Amino acid sequence: MRANSPEAVGPPYLEQKPASALTIVLMNIWVPLLMVLETAIGIVLIPLGLLVWRLVTRWPLARIMRHFVWIYGRVWMWIVSPFVRFELVGADREWAKRPIMYVANHLSFVDIFCLSAMPVFDVIICLRAWPFKMVWFAPFMRLAEYLDVESLPWDEIVAKSKSVFRADRSMLVFPQGHRSRDGRLGRFYSGAFRLALQSGVPIVPICIAGTDRVSPPGRRWLEPSRVRIECLEPIDPKQFEGDLGHIELRRTVKQRMEACLARLCA
Repeated sequence: MRANSPEAVGPPYLEQKPASALTIVLMNIWVPLLMVLETAIGIVLIPLGLLVWRLVTRWPLARIMRHFVWIYGRVWMWIVSPFVRFELVGADREWAKRPIMYVANHLSFVDIFCLSAMPVFDVIICLRAWPFKMVWFAPFMRLAEYLDVESLPWDEIVAKSKSVFRADRSMLVFPQGHRSRDGRLGRFYSGAFRLALQSGVPIVPICIAGTDRVSPPGRRWLEPSRVRIECLEPIDPKQFEGDLGHIELRRTVKQRMEACLARLCA
């Protein structure tokens, strides 16, 4: 469902002053050049890195790859830091010690990179099918055991999510299912909320503002921005009982995110 549907509500996110043409040109030379360099170096060093991490940490391969993806995102944040200012509020390192269902609004493909600002890395990210068709990223996403929720049957998603939570890992879902086209919070799908209820894990809403200025859907160049990420208090799914509990849980999470996003953009 597109974000300009009748259910899209709230103000456009994070109004900011326009950047100068020179700054935009410099950003669009600097960032792509260093991203290509970072990706190429990463691909070359991955085999050696996997071996060293395995010997030092004894972690499973998938966990090591999720750590590498998190490091890749942190390097990306350093690359864009001359042009993008990041603010992170409410993140808690203790969350890494228990399974959590993270749900985030989705404005831009750079949201994934920006979420590396979070102090946790062992998170299974649920995505649509198209990112798994990017040949330079797909092998690493599959090694990290990220889920293609658009292609997998629901029963398999449920089984995999229960396995993830039993192993004390977490999941991240974008409940809108796609990037917002106008910066507003659109309809939420129920999948993440049903999985949280069935597994009994808390939901932590993550509100992102400003990435639609960096790279909105359909635009091919980058712009400087101020990116704000705020994690809300965990919501215990046990208080949402009955056959329609997932709908009430979904409504509660969305209302809290709408209130937070309105505050972030005020």
